[in-house]
Amino acid sequence: NNKLRQEDVDLIVETFLKREDVEKYAHVASFEEIKENDFNLNIPRYVDTFEEEDPVDLVAVSQELGEINRDIEQSEADLLAMISDLAVTDDSQPIIESAKQLLGGNHE
Repeated sequence: NNKLRQEDVDLIVETFLKREDVEKYAHVASFEEIKENDFNLNIPRYVDTFEEEDPVDLVAVSQELGEINRDIEQSEADLLAMISDLAVTDDSQPIIESAKQLLGGNHE
């Protein structure tokens, strides 16, 4: 599913020809090492590609979500106020009432 760019192919060939270990990229395995792994050539057995992720600041994320929720509530209140200012006609009444109900507004 992955597509290799020409520079990827060049790096693979160059690494292969040099026959040296490259951290998180390539490993030159001996026959004995391969035998110890029951001749399994899966990459993770030979190359550790694990990248530790930066820790997530849950306090900051929580505060940001709180701010976003307050912004959403304010935007919904502003929209509800605008909807309430609309002129109600026989045609617009169902739409206006539906919008008010969706936004949690009272039916006036």
